[in-house]
Formats: sequence, structure tokens, C-alpha cells
Amino acid sequence: MSPYLAEFIGTLILILLGDGAVATVLLKKSKGEGSGWIVITTGWGLAVAIAVYSVGRISGAHINPAVTVGLASIGAFPWCQVAGYVAAQVAGALTGSILVWLAYLPHWKETEGAAEKLSVFCTGPAIRSYPSNLITEIIGTAMLVFGVLAIAANAQELANAGDLDLSVVFSTGLQPLLVGFLVWAIGISLGGSTGYAINPARDLGPRIAHALLPIAGKGKSDWSYSWVPVVGPIIGGVAGAWLFVAVGL
Repeated sequence: MSPYLAEFIGTLILILLGDGAVATVLLKKSKGEGSGWIVITTGWGLAVAIAVYSVGRISGAHINPAVTVGLASIGAFPWCQVAGYVAAQVAGALTGSILVWLAYLPHWKETEGAAEKLSVFCTGPAIRSYPSNLITEIIGTAMLVFGVLAIAANAQELANAGDLDLSVVFSTGLQPLLVGFLVWAIGISLGGSTGYAINPARDLGPRIAHALLPIAGKGKSDWSYSWVPVVGPIIGGVAGAWLFVAVGL
């Protein structure tokens, strides 16, 4: 399997299980309706762990353009592969969200609120303030990338950050589960403000699906906000990677 296909599959799994958890909580007549934020954050944490376990040995399981760009910025991933990884991640996220739509097909017409339907696919702020929302996404993603690198460094002896090989780190052991715990912690601690995209593909791919799918009463796809969960995580991913280098872990 090529690493690009692995990134497609890994990101598909991430969105299928992550957006699926959101659908369980928000859509009417779901057996998990109203079960709350802890279910959503737990679902995303487990989704990340399963995705990393599934494809980590092949592609390093970036499953996130912010991780890919962050690693490339410190010399831990070749820039020539960045575009292919990002394209595969966005395509996987779009496909995963379509599968969530199919899995909950009877529930869309039972759910009246357009906001709930949009929230199944992509993030939105609790309080709309673009500068504040951007800062939140930067901080959350910096924590994610710094944490991933720190977990990897504890599993692999590094002379410098450029020696990092996530395909080795995430092929066996508990490291993928620890990354899932990291995402779970970020969601519980920092996710309440913006819904913690911390991943441009996680937000952009499903938002495109929301715009294209025939969902009754779905409303608009909120493209005016869509730049925040793309730009913020990219900045945060680079900042987190360079912070890791700066502190010399």
C-alpha cells in the first residue's frame, strides 16, 4: 500500500468514527442523542488512536495537514510529499463524512436544526470572534504537534528532530493510544471554544461534503468561518514543531 493511500484510509477512519460520534450525540432519535461533550471528545480520541494503529506503519499516520506541514518545517518529512499527503487527507475526510451521512440517513430529516446538522460535519465557534477563534486553534494544534513529537521522541532515540520516523514509532506498542489520549485531553481542555478542529482536513473535507450532499434543511455551510480551522491549525502545527525543536526534547 502506498503512503498516500494509507493517509486516505487513515483520515477516512478518523472522520468516520469522529464525526460519527458527533452524529450520535446531535441527531434526533439516535440512541446516543444528548449524551454530551464527553462522548464527542472520547469518540475523537478513540478515532485518532484507531486510525494511527491502522496505517501508522505505512505512512506515519499524519492524518492531518498540520502534522505534515509541521514535520516538514523542521526537516522531519520531505516537502516533495506534502502536497500528496494533504490531498489524500482531505479526500479521506470528505469520504469519511459521506459515510457518516449514509450511516445516519433516516436521522437527518428527523433533526430540525441546521446548526446541528452542520456541526456533525465541521466545527464552529461557541462565540464568534475570529482573532480569538484563530488563537484557540493555533494553541490546540501546537499542543497536538508538540505532544505527538514528544511521544515519538520517547519511543525513538533522536539525535535531532530530522531523524524522527513516525512509521517506526506508530507501528507497534502504545504510542498510537497515547496520541488518542492527547487528542482526548485537547478536546476536553481546549475544545469548548471552537470545537477543536486542530486539523484542516478534518474540517474542510466534511464541510465540502455538507455543501454537496442532499441534506434536507441543512442551511449554509458557513464558509465565512471555514478559513479559521485551516489557517489556525497550519500555524499551530508549525509552531508546535518548532517549539519541540527549541526545547530540545
